Amino acid sequence: MSFLGQETKERLNAFGNRKIVVGIPSYNNEETISFVVKQAYRGIAEYFDEDGLILNCDGGSSDQTRNVFLETDTLSIPKLSFQYEGVAGKGSALIAMIEAAYTVGAEALVFVDSDLRSIAPGWIYRLAAPIAEGKACYVTPYYRRHKFDGTITNQICYPITSVLYGKEVRQPIGGDFGVSRQMMEVYLAQPPETWQSDTARFGIDIWMTTLAINEGRLPVFQAALGAKIHDVKDPGKHLGPMFTQVVGTLFSLMERYQEIWAANADFPVTAPIFGDLAETEVEPLKVDLENLKRKARVGAEKVHDFLRPSLPLDYVPILNRILREGVCDSPEWIRFVFWLSKTAQRRAEKELWMESLIPFYFARVASFVEKTKDWTEEDAEQEVRKQMKLAYEMKGELIEVWK
Repeated sequence: MSFLGQETKERLNAFGNRKIVVGIPSYNNEETISFVVKQAYRGIAEYFDEDGLILNCDGGSSDQTRNVFLETDTLSIPKLSFQYEGVAGKGSALIAMIEAAYTVGAEALVFVDSDLRSIAPGWIYRLAAPIAEGKACYVTPYYRRHKFDGTITNQICYPITSVLYGKEVRQPIGGDFGVSRQMMEVYLAQPPETWQSDTARFGIDIWMTTLAINEGRLPVFQAALGAKIHDVKDPGKHLGPMFTQVVGTLFSLMERYQEIWAANADFPVTAPIFGDLAETEVEPLKVDLENLKRKARVGAEKVHDFLRPSLPLDYVPILNRILREGVCDSPEWIRFVFWLSKTAQRRAEKELWMESLIPFYFARVASFVEKTKDWTEEDAEQEVRKQMKLAYEMKGELIEVWK
C-alpha cells in the first residue's frame, strides 16, 4: 500500500538518498511555518553536513501555508510540499512522510509541528542523533510546558502508557519525534485498515510511540528540548475530536498488547534523556476553571442515562460527584479509566463509550487546576508524576478488569 501520489514519488526519486529528513505536517499555519522551516534547515546544515530533505505534508490549507513553506529559503537543502491521500487527518500526513523518508533512504525522520515558536536547530540534532548514532529506535520530546498545557498527556497518556509498558515516557503525544528506519518499516507494514481508523487522525502520536516501545529493536529515548512554546489552548474550550481519537487509539492498543502489559509488573523505568535539561520559562496559559466544572456537570447529565445502567455500583458515587461539583480526584479518575478501557472494547457503541469519558476528563482537569493553580510549575509537575505512581499502585485493578 502506498500513501504517495505518482508525481510525489517521481520528485522524491530525483532527490537521491538523504540522511536526515524533517517532516512538517500542516493545516492553515501560514503565520508560523516559515520559522519552523528555517530552524529545520539550520539543524540539518549545522549538525548533518546539509545531508537532508525538508518535507511538508499539508491537510488542504485554505491559507498560504504551502506557498510560505516553498518560498522560505533553505539554500542547498531541498524541500518538497505535497498533500496526502486518504482519510483527512494528521496520521495520514505522517504516514505519507514516513513513506517519503523511507523512499529517499533516510536514517532518521524528524517530525516537528508547524506551529512551534520555540524550535531551535538543536531540536533537529537531539531528535535525530540518538537514532543516527545507533542508540535509539525512536525519540520522543522532553520539554517544559505550562502546567495546564498538555492535559491529555498529563492526565491519561503519560501515566497510563508509562504504567502499562514499564517505560516512563513523559511526552508520548508531544508531536515532535525522531523515527528510525526500522520503525518506518514497522509503521509501513501495518494492515491497510489501520489508515481508516483514528490512527489516521489524532491517534497517530500515541500509536507511533506505543509501537516503538513494544516493537523497536533499540530503546526509546527522550530528547531534552527546553520549553515548548506553541499555540496553546484552554482545554475546556478547544477539546474537539482530539481527545476521543487519542484515547480511543490508546485503548485499542491495550487490546493489541495485552499479553505484554498484563505480564509487566515493573515500576516504569525512565527512558534515557538525550541532552542537557535547561532551565527555561514557559508562556502563561489562562484556564477557565468554572467553565471546566460546568462542562463536566453538563456532560455528566448527557451521558448519565447511557452510562448508569452499566456502571459498577461502587463507581456511581464518582458520577454523582461530577453531577454535583464537576470535579474528580486521581483515584476515582484512574479507576474509571481502567474500567472504561475494557468496557469500550467489547461494546458496539464504542464512540458513545469514548464520549462518556469526556465529562470525567473535564472534571479531572478541573480538580487538577483547582489544586495547583497557585503552585509552581515544579510542584505541579510532581503532582502529575504522583498520579502516574498511583496508577502503578492500582494496576492490579486494571488486570482484573481485563480478565
